Amino acid sequence: MTDDDYVYDEETGEWLPAADLAARQAVAGQIEVRDSVGNILMDGDQVTLIKDLDVKGAGQTLKRGTVIKAIRLTGDAQEIDCKFDGIKGLVLRAEFVRKR
Repeated sequence: MTDDDYVYDEETGEWLPAADLAARQAVAGQIEVRDSVGNILMDGDQVTLIKDLDVKGAGQTLKRGTVIKAIRLTGDAQEIDCKFDGIKGLVLRAEFVRKR
């Protein structure tokens, strides 16, 4: 296909330029992850915990106000992957963090 080609979009029922349809599909494939107050989270953001969390398997409690640096998105709209001293494979729910 070239940029001059038009493609039928079954969702909208419209004929769209191929480049526009490809851009719409790329945006639709991305998952939007939001923190507890509605801020959009991205890879590498720093977040702060908004409540004390017991970490299963580590025998440790992360206190409210703890800063987590360099988060990674997992592809799930409610889970973020984190690194924290002494805890491997830490996954937090987005509803318990706030973007810094």
